[in-house]
Amino acid sequence: MPGQENIFADADGFSSASDFVYLLQDYCKKFDLPVIENSRVLSVEYVSGSKYFSVCVSENGSAKYYLSKQVVIASGGQNIKNIPFFAKKISEEVLQLHACEYRNISLLPEGAVLIVGSAQSGVQIAEDLIESGRKVFISTSQVARVPRRYRGKDIVDWFMLTGFNEVRTTDVADHQILTMKQPQASGVGVRGHTVSLQSLARKGVVILGKIETADPAKVLIQPNAAFHVKFANEFSGKMKGMIDEYIQRLGLQAPPAEKDIDDQPDETAACASSVTILNLKENNITSIIWTTGFIVDFSYLKLPAFNENGMLRHSDGISDIEGLYFLGLPWLRKRKSGIILGIREDARFIAEKLIAKSGN
Repeated sequence: MPGQENIFADADGFSSASDFVYLLQDYCKKFDLPVIENSRVLSVEYVSGSKYFSVCVSENGSAKYYLSKQVVIASGGQNIKNIPFFAKKISEEVLQLHACEYRNISLLPEGAVLIVGSAQSGVQIAEDLIESGRKVFISTSQVARVPRRYRGKDIVDWFMLTGFNEVRTTDVADHQILTMKQPQASGVGVRGHTVSLQSLARKGVVILGKIETADPAKVLIQPNAAFHVKFANEFSGKMKGMIDEYIQRLGLQAPPAEKDIDDQPDETAACASSVTILNLKENNITSIIWTTGFIVDFSYLKLPAFNENGMLRHSDGISDIEGLYFLGLPWLRKRKSGIILGIREDARFIAEKLIAKSGN
């Protein structure tokens, strides 16, 4: 972050959650930032007859009010567990956890595990469980895949170099791109490794289609597992082609592609199961882990800041309500806006707007 040197010894390694928390704590301490912890914003609303916002905050159980002419909403776009409605229909004999509640296999009763969702968290948890000796089923959806490393660099380095992460939201013609899930990008380890549906299948994971609904004894599954495998294959191929073209166009010196069996396309989607009815008891499924992501709660925002679809109205994070701004949302300004990598640039952009407004 601005003014902070890299505190990690391995620049290409992955930090743990606790390491990242330490980085934030150290940053706050170094710059004496006025962070108030154990606080929950209850409401943000206009003060009648003035240009001020009133922000009501519960601090350690007591309500406190702040007045401000400018407010930045940076509570993120993912803060409520997103679990399908039909989860309530499943037998209470089956333990159900959301991905944010899973830590390790010790939390689960003996038996097989059904993972619902095949983006980054889903494939990582599936890999963790199958390598711990459990029988694992994974219900997939349309999720992209990229190799962890390609032609001598981590895939994120290539995304930065090629400008892939710099795509502006306003330049995206296909709005489906704006709602794409984070790709299958990495298994765990010092520098991670490629993980794919076919790599999970080789280890014994059963690759299912998307769950449509459920009842106490079974889940009904759409016959689209093969499509999801092929979609991930195609996306990875496109990304590697983009990188190859970039290397050739700039005349860069880069090694040939590494041999990566986990990224090798399953052309016929042979790893996909055709099962459409999964009986939980017959398959000894005693646990379900919902890796179905999160949704956002802006109920505390008591302002006309939403469009007819309930989405925030803004342009590059600037609301049409004077003095109201947004940060940390997917595709706020660019593709990278929704990840940690993009916050610095977006924060600087909004900060400049705040300072300019304050000078008026």
